[in-house]
Formats: sequence, C-alpha cells, structure tokens
Amino acid sequence: MKKILITGGAGFVGSHLCERLAQDNECEVYSLDNYFTGNESNHVSNVKYIKGSTKDISSLVDFSPDIVFHLGEYSRVEQSFDDIEKVLEFNKIGTYAVLEFVRKHKCKLLYAGSSTKFGDSGENANASPYAWSKSTNTTLVKNYAEWFGIDYAITYFYNVYGPREIQSGKYATLIALFKEKMRNNEELTVVSPGTQVRNFTHVDDTIDALLLIGKYGHGDEYGIGSPECYTILEVAKMFGGKIKMLSERKGNRMLAEVIDDKTRGLGWKPKRRLEDFINECKIDNWEI
Repeated sequence: MKKILITGGAGFVGSHLCERLAQDNECEVYSLDNYFTGNESNHVSNVKYIKGSTKDISSLVDFSPDIVFHLGEYSRVEQSFDDIEKVLEFNKIGTYAVLEFVRKHKCKLLYAGSSTKFGDSGENANASPYAWSKSTNTTLVKNYAEWFGIDYAITYFYNVYGPREIQSGKYATLIALFKEKMRNNEELTVVSPGTQVRNFTHVDDTIDALLLIGKYGHGDEYGIGSPECYTILEVAKMFGGKIKMLSERKGNRMLAEVIDDKTRGLGWKPKRRLEDFINECKIDNWEI
C-alpha cells in the first residue's frame, strides 16, 4: 500500500484530495490538520485523521509516507496583515518542519505554492505577509532539493472554487461568500476598484492536476489555473445581486499570469467553467 500524507486534509482543497485518493484501493491516506480553517464536517471515508500542527509533524506522524501533499498553510491575503503570527507559525515554522520531515523520510514533497507570486508581473511577491511567506517558501523548497536531494514538485493554485469552500466569516473565499450573500438576500461586497482580474479554477480540475503532478511532476512551475479570467465586478454581475463597493485594501493584486505549460504537458486541462457553476447554484437556490 502506498502511504500518502496530506497536510490540511480537512480543509477545502485538502478534503477533496483526500476523497479522491481514498477511492484508490492501493493508497493508504492520512490527513494532518490543525483545524484552523479545516472542519470535521469535511472528513471523508477511508482516511486516517491526525489532529495537530505541521510544526509538530515529526512527533505526530510515526510512519514514512511515499509522498507528502503539503497544503496545510495559512492562505488569505488581506487577513494576513492582522494574522502575521499565524502566517509565521503555519507557513514558516510549519513548512520548515515539513521539509525536515521529508528530508528524514526521503519521501516526495508536493508543495502548494501561491499564484500571488506572479501577481502584477512579480511585483506582488512581497505585497502581504501571506504572499511573502509563500513566495519565499518556494525558494526554500528548491534550496532543500539542491542542498539535500529531496524530490519535489511545486504547484500554484488560481482562485479555487467549489463545494466545501468557507462560506462566512473573515476567511470566506469569494465565490462561497457571494453564494452566502445571495442566499441571505444581502449585497455583494466588492473591494475597489473591482477591476482586479482572477482566473477561477474549479476544485475538481485542481484535484485532477494535483494527482498528475504528484505522480509525474518534478520541479517548479506547475500552475493549475483556468484560462478564463474575470474581474471581481464581472463575477458579482454573474450572480445578479446588488453590489456594494468597499474601499481598497493592501496586498490586493490586479493581475496574475497563469503559468501552466508544465501541468498541461502532463495531459491536464480544465474542464469546468465558473459561469456554469454559478448557474447551477442559482438552480439549487445557492446550496452547492
């Protein structure tokens, strides 16, 4: 049996990855999650769940995985200015511990980087504590490969959406937040100027890519992004609700280039469209 460890396995993307891998009878799937944004309601069958922080991975995980999918980091841009202690703990101390674990156990690492690194022609890499932590971690992963010979692949997510997104509170993601507001007949809040461009990628397409990269990918620049891009205002108009503009916020990039040639080279291509998903949500009264 191939042993697979997923950090952040009770979170949005991590739970979908757990679910897909757990369907493979040749895989033994484990999740390590501190439940900061993860939730037990995201648990799926045939996965062994370990509760704890990645900084304690060496004491919590007593086996040698074949691969570690490291998804369990702090992942919000604007909120990271207020949560810098969590950013440092989860994204720097925690990821260092994961790298040491991988080095000790000689297993492959798939690191989930952030497309904020490519925002505004690379000028966004240090624009927020979150962006800085993620962009410097990609450098650290590559250095570990050079220094210690670890096998790795680095992926980049582009505004993942779909079932199990966080729908409310300060850590809610855009599509889920708009769904929640439509369900509650509230105004859709858009941060000014509203012309920020995003490439929205369905979680199922993201998981398809992660599985391919985990199996065949080596090195950096495995972007996982839909080519369809929209401004935040365009997305709000797709939902059809009343729109309320909010003041500008620090760290908010305007553009991001999709770097996905290596991912497509593995045979991946996105199959789902944001507009179709929103229309399905409308039909189901915003419950998806």
